[in-house]
Amino acid sequence: MRVVLVDSSRTVLKAVTRILEARGHDVIPMLDGVEALARIKSDPSVAAVITSAAPLSMSGVELCWEVRLVANNRRSIYVLMMSSSQDWRNVIEALDCGADDFIGKPPVPEELYARLRVAERLNAMQRDLIMLATTDALTGVLNRRAFFEKANEACGRARAGSQLSAMMMDIDHFKRINDLFGHDVGDMVLRAVAQSAASQVQLIGRLGGEEFAVLAEGMSEADTVALANRLRHMPNVPALDGPEGSMTVTCSFGISRWQPGDTVDRLLKRADVALYEAKAAGRNRVVMARTELQRDCAA
Repeated sequence: MRVVLVDSSRTVLKAVTRILEARGHDVIPMLDGVEALARIKSDPSVAAVITSAAPLSMSGVELCWEVRLVANNRRSIYVLMMSSSQDWRNVIEALDCGADDFIGKPPVPEELYARLRVAERLNAMQRDLIMLATTDALTGVLNRRAFFEKANEACGRARAGSQLSAMMMDIDHFKRINDLFGHDVGDMVLRAVAQSAASQVQLIGRLGGEEFAVLAEGMSEADTVALANRLRHMPNVPALDGPEGSMTVTCSFGISRWQPGDTVDRLLKRADVALYEAKAAGRNRVVMARTELQRDCAA
């Protein structure tokens, strides 16, 4: 486990680092609380923070508070306060400000190992809960809620000048697939389509049924259309064969580009209209939202 260790004493840092490294932990020793916080923010692999009550430039209680703000519903960080003081007011204040546990300084090695084993168990459970809360159970891509959370962040970057496109992707004749081959095959198709697309894009979510949404950041219109056509060919999705005949799985795509004043809903609405046009035009194709529609929906 990667641990950020913060203390104003070089002697303490060396001693505790040796204790932790003896059990295979990856330790980042730091004297300064502000610098430690910056490292924690920039390094998502940091899973635990051990801080003394008084590192340089920031109190341990303040660091606990700031680290708790960094930890969120996507990242688990275990915070262990370390102090030579036995004043229970310090313990209570640290726990109230976000520390998960408290240990004496210098720590007893076996006690420290035991507390970090607790940290590993809790972090693993939280990661599982995060996965359950953000992932569509059938396909493994983002669920609707998690997709919209990330989409709002992408829209914030687009407002700052980044290029952004949205795609709505729908499996063609999906009801027919379920009717001819059964719902278990339909589920297999959903998984195969989702995973094939997820292997080529960074942000994809299942919005419901056989409908998926994709966001493409930093890409021109031409590159976005090319990406949609690559997705359309779905190299990892097998053809279907059964007693009722055979069938090739295809998808239709609607694309919209970010416009000033957009929201996630507007962006996806235009892509959805373009998707409807792709379906009406014969399916298995990519349609870009018309320019006038882009203006109308952004107005």
